[in-house]
Amino acid sequence: MKVLEKISDFFGKYMAFIVLVVAALALFAPGTCLWIQTSWVNYLLMIVMFGMGLTLRLEDFKLVFTRPKDIAIGCIAQFTVMPLLAWILGMMFGLDPALLAGVVLVGTCPGGTSSNVITYLSKGDVALSVGMTSVNTLLAPFLTPAITYLLLRTTVTVDPLSMFLSIIKVVIVPIALGFIINKLFGKFTQKMVTVLPSVSVVAICLIVAAVVSHNAEKIMSTGAIVFVVVILHNLLGYACGFGIGKLLHMNTAKTKAVSVEIGMQNSGLATSLAGTAFPDLAMATVPGAIFSVWHNISGAILANIYSRWTDEEK
Repeated sequence: MKVLEKISDFFGKYMAFIVLVVAALALFAPGTCLWIQTSWVNYLLMIVMFGMGLTLRLEDFKLVFTRPKDIAIGCIAQFTVMPLLAWILGMMFGLDPALLAGVVLVGTCPGGTSSNVITYLSKGDVALSVGMTSVNTLLAPFLTPAITYLLLRTTVTVDPLSMFLSIIKVVIVPIALGFIINKLFGKFTQKMVTVLPSVSVVAICLIVAAVVSHNAEKIMSTGAIVFVVVILHNLLGYACGFGIGKLLHMNTAKTKAVSVEIGMQNSGLATSLAGTAFPDLAMATVPGAIFSVWHNISGAILANIYSRWTDEEK
């Protein structure tokens, strides 16, 4: 078990670099990764979500009642700032309908589990981060399809019901199963939690490799524009989260958590949804794949910056 823990620590520490290497390999030598099928994406994401469920406890949801204002701020910001930024950037840069759909999907998805890790490394409010991610994820089946429909209804055909069912299957059911197993077999799952980072990183790498390798030619043909939009989307998300925290006079730890939660998205879910919600728009999966690579890099850099920023108010 100690060997597995060391391996897991290595994966967690160098996650950004590992994902970047895998993405570069899939993009510039796609033949090496074509054996990973895009049909695996849903199942790989289910593994990640199941792992998230194994880490959840009732205490994580009690935060909703003990600190409702903080959770509400994070939830409202999550489902307003990132969707609007996605739509505005897509329009400003004149993205075609498929890429616009992919960018908006990234924006309407909840924060990912990576945000909890980055908040921890940033010396932010981890309890708040976990609480926001948990609540936002539970709201996603309703809000993600609804907001996506509102923003894209005049551009592409959106089926909110299929998106709702897909999120239930890929996100809610695995998380619920993980949560139940953790509740029933807590001692066993606590031992397993130490190796979860390595499992999650492998699953995320396989998702990135599958999507990038099967769309390598299309990604290269889009030029730099989609990369610019994805990077701006992520960085502006961090900045808006920071601004909201300061505007509402949150302490430093809370501000860090809100900033990271808003900027980092469950881009794996966006990639999965793009494949099922927009089957005729192959390029819709591309922004999610790029975001998956980039936000791990930017998150690691941000954590390094934030960890040096101490709080005057403990």
